[in-house]
Amino acid sequence: QVQLVESGGGLVQPGGSLRLSCAASGSIFSPYVMGWYRRAPGKERELVARLSSIHTTNYADSVKGRFTISRDNAKNSVYLQMNSLKAEDTAVYYCNVITGGSVYWGQGTQVTVSS
Repeated sequence: QVQLVESGGGLVQPGGSLRLSCAASGSIFSPYVMGWYRRAPGKERELVARLSSIHTTNYADSVKGRFTISRDNAKNSVYLQMNSLKAEDTAVYYCNVITGGSVYWGQGTQVTVSS
């Protein structure tokens, strides 16, 4: 069983930056995929970025060049560095882990980009 706890969301002005963190408790075995999804008001949840145990990364076209996903194995955590934030990045961001044939989700953290 894996539990995920996100942190780092908040209110930021357009052009600003935030760093989301997701701390995982429990064992994550290879192969695995860890990622971030988001759900904007009135929209379906969408993939933002993900990385795999074989060191591949994928990003949504809308965030390429602005967001960076990374993992700290020692802390069993995954991060999302978000730069040059735009109003359209406003959403609830969810951490996601796929490991051992199961899918786990965090509770979500709100990111609001507004002046």
